[in-house]
Amino acid sequence: MTSAVALNPVKDSKKVTRVGFLLLDNFTMIALASAVEPLRMSNQLSGSELYSWHMVSETGAPVSASDGLSFTPDFSIADAPEFDLVIVCGGVDITRSYRPKQISWLQLLGRRGVTLGGICTGAYVLAHAGLLNDHDCSAHWECMAALQERYPKVRCNNRLFTVDKNRMTSSGGNTPMDMFLHMVSLQHGPKLSSAVSDMFICDRIRSEFDQQRVPLRQLHNSGESKPKLVDVIELMENNLEEPIGLDELAFFVDVSRRQLERMFHKYLNCSPSRYYLKLRLDRARQLLKQSSMSIVEISAACGFISTPHFSRCYRKHIGISPRDERKGVWAAADQHNMIREPLQDDGFFASMKRSASALNHAQTEPSYGSIAI
Repeated sequence: MTSAVALNPVKDSKKVTRVGFLLLDNFTMIALASAVEPLRMSNQLSGSELYSWHMVSETGAPVSASDGLSFTPDFSIADAPEFDLVIVCGGVDITRSYRPKQISWLQLLGRRGVTLGGICTGAYVLAHAGLLNDHDCSAHWECMAALQERYPKVRCNNRLFTVDKNRMTSSGGNTPMDMFLHMVSLQHGPKLSSAVSDMFICDRIRSEFDQQRVPLRQLHNSGESKPKLVDVIELMENNLEEPIGLDELAFFVDVSRRQLERMFHKYLNCSPSRYYLKLRLDRARQLLKQSSMSIVEISAACGFISTPHFSRCYRKHIGISPRDERKGVWAAADQHNMIREPLQDDGFFASMKRSASALNHAQTEPSYGSIAI
């Protein structure tokens, strides 16, 4: 039986931790690289093979990342060796990127006690396999709404990464590096993880309590401190199903309602009510695109008093009805099957097509356009 990776301090241990990365279609390359590189550098700086890593796909065939680059794995699921830790590498279009054999393999590993994890949107697949029930987990913020609604037994959070018993999950981008540096620190001490961080010119190793999406990041970066405004928006984001009245919001952050309205008009050029409505409609759009929830259920989950009221607000502010929004997703799915043809040309001309192919594919996946810029 395979043993789970030890997440307890075992400084100076020379035991090799064997890590497998299950590559799903359209995984994000930056998340994979951010997970692998701390392992490589830990070996280099320690002068010992502390970690080994291998790539796995369902059949052993090459897998395409979301940027169009093709990656040849080391093993198929059928011939994969024993691992201490298996990480599901997700990316765009996560609701259509996994297959029954991959789910069955992960469930088998779970029964064997292997430590399992997910990076970027990989937690969604673990949740679908029932492997995150009653566990805390982190996932990329864009798939969080669908994950929470579809798998209520999973305790989702907005943190960069989460380690809960023998489950390790992180959001996307470069945050897997923080999660794996955390693992290195637990297994081989903070001196090694700090040295790895220095080699990658990271100003600090973020902890699992850091948030992945800071409200109004642009306000933080402007050099002005607006903590009360940020607090209000956090309250709004955490109470979309049952919206809080403006008087209550003002009371919670110890300002008057008039002061609250002035803050929103000054820094966001809109009223608090309009901003709150935008947050609820953004959540509704994600659920329409990424989940199979009915429009009635989505209306209630986003705090609207009735489905007709929701539809009117959606059409007025988004420019399309909820029903037509959902139809567009299924139309895109049909187009998706035609677009994802393998590139026939080799060399220069194939590489010229790659960026266009990646954009075309992104436009057909459910989360495309869920956040308006």
